Order: sequence, then C-alpha cells, then structure tokens
Amino acid sequence: MRALCLSLRSSRPRFTNLDVDRGDSGFRVQPGAELRSASLLTVPHCSSAVMHRLKIISGHLSPGGSSNFRRDLRRSDCGSAAAANGRSSPEDVVVVHGRRTAIGKAKRGGFKDTTPDELLSAVMSAVLKDVGLSPERLGDICVGNVLQPGAGALMARVAHFLSGFPESVPVYTVNRQCSSGLQALFNVAGAIRSRAIDLGLACGVESMSLRGIGNPGDLSSRLTDNDKARDCIIPMGITSENVAERFGVSREKQDAFALRSQQNAARAQRAGLFNREIVPVTTKFVDDEGKERQVTVSRDEGVRPGTTLEGLAKLRPAFKPDGSTTAGNSSQVSDGAAAVLIGRRSAVEALGLPVLGVLRASAVVGVSPDVMGIGPAYAIPAALQQAGLSVADIDVFEINEAFASQAVYCVEKLGIPPEKVNPNGGAIALGHPLGCTGARQVVTLLNELKRRGRRAYGVVSMCIGTGMGAAAVFEYPGA
Repeated sequence: MRALCLSLRSSRPRFTNLDVDRGDSGFRVQPGAELRSASLLTVPHCSSAVMHRLKIISGHLSPGGSSNFRRDLRRSDCGSAAAANGRSSPEDVVVVHGRRTAIGKAKRGGFKDTTPDELLSAVMSAVLKDVGLSPERLGDICVGNVLQPGAGALMARVAHFLSGFPESVPVYTVNRQCSSGLQALFNVAGAIRSRAIDLGLACGVESMSLRGIGNPGDLSSRLTDNDKARDCIIPMGITSENVAERFGVSREKQDAFALRSQQNAARAQRAGLFNREIVPVTTKFVDDEGKERQVTVSRDEGVRPGTTLEGLAKLRPAFKPDGSTTAGNSSQVSDGAAAVLIGRRSAVEALGLPVLGVLRASAVVGVSPDVMGIGPAYAIPAALQQAGLSVADIDVFEINEAFASQAVYCVEKLGIPPEKVNPNGGAIALGHPLGCTGARQVVTLLNELKRRGRRAYGVVSMCIGTGMGAAAVFEYPGA
C-alpha cells in the first residue's frame, strides 16, 4: 500500500526564492518564487502508518485542527523526516558498499582502449566480492550511461555476464546525462521502497575515449522556433559562460575554486584516501607506435599537484574569446565506472551485511537550459527540505564541478562553507566520466563520512545538461 506523506513545518524554511512542486518525474523548480512551507514526499509502502495517517487527515481538514494535524504528521514514522531525528526504520534504503575504478584521462589515459563493459564489470564484481554476496540475491541492476548507443543497454548486459552474474538477474540502463549514476541509485531505491526488490546494484559507467559528445540525434526542425528548446543544444561551455556573466562569477573566483579542487585531490591522493574506493583494473593499452601492453590503472590520472593560480591565469578561454571558462577551471573528459550496493535495511541486516549509509532524501529539479549549471542551487534545497535538514546540518557536500563558474555560484547562493565542499577534490581535478560521476560521488562521500568516525550527513549533487539539477542526502550512522 502506498502513502502520500505530507510534511508541514510551522516555521519558515531556511531557503527562499525557490518554488518546488512534486510532479510525476521529479521536482520542478521555478527560480524567483518562494519555497512553500508544505512539501510533498511520496513514500511507497509505508503500510504500518497509513491507516493512522488517513484517520488524522480525515479528522483534521478543518482549520481548527491544523496544529494537531501538523504535530501528528511530523511525529509519524513515514518519510524522510526521520533523518532530522536520527531514527532508523526497517524500511530505510541503505547503502551497503561501493567501489569505483580510477578515473582515466580520455583519449590518452590508461583506459583509452578499454571498453565500458570491462570497466563496469570490474566494479560490479568487486562490490559483491567485498561483502561476500551472491549475485543471485540481487533483485535488479540499474546502470547510468550517457554516450553508448541506447544508453548502453547492450553494454550493460554484456558487463553483467562478464561479471559472472546469472541470467535470472535483470539489468537496465538510464540516461539523465550528468546525473545518470545518481539516477540509477534513485531508480533502485524506488524499487526497494515499492517492495519490488530487496537488494539492487546502482552503477554508472562512461568511456569518453571511445564515444564522444557529437550528433544530438533526430530533432524536430521546430526546435528553432522555441527558445527553451533551442537553448537545449547550447554547448555546455557556453552555458558556463552564461552563468559567469549573468551572476557575476569572476575569472579569479573560478581559478581559485579550480586550484582548491586540485590541491584537495592531490592531498587526498598522497594520503591514500582513495585506495579503499578504487578497484585496480588491469587492461590493454596501445601506445603511439601501435604496440599493445598490459597496464594496471589504480590512480586517478587527472590530479595535477603542481597547479598554481599563476598557471591557471595563463590559460586561454576555451569557448569564447572574451570568456572566463578555461581548460583549467572546467571538468576533465574522462573514463571510469562505479557501483553501489543498496537494499532495504531489514533485508540487509538479515543477511548480516554492513550499513555504510542511509538515503534520506532525493530530488531532481528543472532550471533554464541556458544556465543549466545552476541546477544544484535548486536541487539541494529541495532535498534538504525533504530530509528536514538545513545547510548547517550537512558535514560534506559532493557537488560535481562541471565548471568552476557554476560550482562557485551554487556554493555562494546556498551559503555553503567552502571547506565543506569536495574536501577530496572534484571533477576539475579528478575528471567527469558522465554516466559514472553520480555513483562515484556517492562512493567518495560515504567513505569520507566514515573516516570522520561519527554520525554525519552528506549531500551529492550535480547540474544536468538541458537544464536540470539532482541532489541526494545521505546519513552515515556512525561507527
């Protein structure tokens, strides 16, 4: 049985200038409107509280009953408000474990000759092997991918069999562009909440060496007659310039943000912080002379420890002559894969599996396509409100650094302390394999929270081409 849980707050939300609605495919945000103090959250299979809640609703539709209505709804165990109170439920969607490959430089790095099915197979196999789980236990597998034909549907099934998974376990792919890896987790979480499955694998993979961003596909000629539709084909670099110009993000701020990303990643790499995340992959590599040899890739290749502000300032604008977006303050074109095992808490505990994190909230929003990079500034508040949390409650924000311009805007717009943002570097330093990134961020976030050794909250977020943003709130339950 499904319940629609209404979370009403008596106090004014922390975030304003946002209008968040719940539609069939996610949250729709209209910049410039005010965030309403009532938010709708669909929580499948909350049967233990449904009848009680329906009774409350039927008895408190009049204004005179509104205060009790709010109090009883907030007290209900149904929904993500449990995050703010630290409660756990057998119905929680929890993260068991996650792994990723190193992130390789597209076209010239260690994975330039490696097919995405091999990358994906490496992480799928490693996650289950690490926790001693038979693949027969999986109810479904969802893989985020952007560039492969058909969003990689064939590639994912091939990876499935290369991993030794049985034919009885299904797999499918999803493409929500840069959020595809996170969307895969949302999809599997939805199946768990609806009780269609108990356990699932959420993955993301991309080979930007073997597949480039090119032909946009078959589109109507009427596209040019609609401003918003036409904006969907604006090059991503130009959307970065639009954000910088429209919101006054200077070149100096962008370069400083890029430097911090490189410094944080270099520090994390030197300290070995990524070692627990990364699955070493032995693969073929063809050199410039056409000679093939075996290499093992176990370190992120995009990290540049020698980066300086002076060096960044010398780089020419990449997208327009008088612009401020450069190769140094943009994400890198990359290859990589990640996989995250999630399940219903009751099923996970029955199997004796660990709980690395709890998914407390998720949101996808729409924004204007010509400034698509602002998506996290609207997705993050939507997810935080759903979880009953504020920016101040979050210990770590993993915000994808598609471009420094949009990352700086989002961080400043939401008032996030810079030290909480990407403490181990982001896509400017590590790289951005499109379909992989969302899943990779989840792995990196939860490992960082675990290192801190106490109960903590984290957010994963990214902008999405054509004008969207996605965000998820996770809780690390503590050692």
